[in-house]
Amino acid sequence: MDPAGRRRTITSVIVYLLVTFCLSSIFYVLIIRHPMTEPGSARYVFALMWCPGISGLLTRLIFQGNLRGHEFRWGKTKYQFASYWIPLAYGSAVYLPIWFAGYFDPHAPPLAVITKRFPQLPHAAVLPALFLILATVGVLGSCISALGEELGWRGFLVPQLAKVTSFPRVSLISGIVWALWHYPIILFGGYLGGGPLWYSVICFTVLVIGISFLLAWMRLKSGSLWTGMILHASHNLFIQAFFDSFTRHSRVKVYWTTEFGAGLALASIVVALIFYRKRRELSPAA
Repeated sequence: MDPAGRRRTITSVIVYLLVTFCLSSIFYVLIIRHPMTEPGSARYVFALMWCPGISGLLTRLIFQGNLRGHEFRWGKTKYQFASYWIPLAYGSAVYLPIWFAGYFDPHAPPLAVITKRFPQLPHAAVLPALFLILATVGVLGSCISALGEELGWRGFLVPQLAKVTSFPRVSLISGIVWALWHYPIILFGGYLGGGPLWYSVICFTVLVIGISFLLAWMRLKSGSLWTGMILHASHNLFIQAFFDSFTRHSRVKVYWTTEFGAGLALASIVVALIFYRKRRELSPAA
């Protein structure tokens, strides 16, 4: 890339970050006033998740005049499928040993909901039925909110950074930005784990930076925005709505599980190392 093009690309990234954080600040204030523990805050969280995407679309239109760089094509299905099952894999690696150690909650509220709605189901079929619902209809719903973030982080930021720097730096920079974007609601909006605040911040930051290597690799390898949406939606759904819901509240849950525990943070480091080693599979054009 010539120097003028490089400067323009860097400028577009700076503009994108400014627009994203300015737009997000509106909803930071609303969430701080109505913390995420309050039922009415869900609409503000949803709006916040769409701030990076709206900013990405606007910035690309300003600098490019069209949205072609967002890569709305589907790409190869194998990458979309991998984006779906990989969060389930690393989630299982963290949570299943904990469950087998006695921390599975057989009386979790979601089970009662399924039992009430489908009273004819055998007791042994309730958990598989819930998992099936989450893994199909649930993921589709999760995609709506995840798309808001992914139109920005992987739709705009990652491909723009990839024009001017290496894959490891793309992953680190996008991961750090993504983590920082969450900090206001972690520090002041009630989005944190049950342990000390410093512990939640460290574990969450490591997790987000780690899986940013996976998300960036999938985006650049597939040439498709949809890998990010599916992966992000799958992570949110399986970790938050399934694994966390059925893990009995204890010190183990506080310090090991959830997005603010050491388990997923360590798993994300393994994921980052795997996709760092796979960086040579990305073409220079990516």
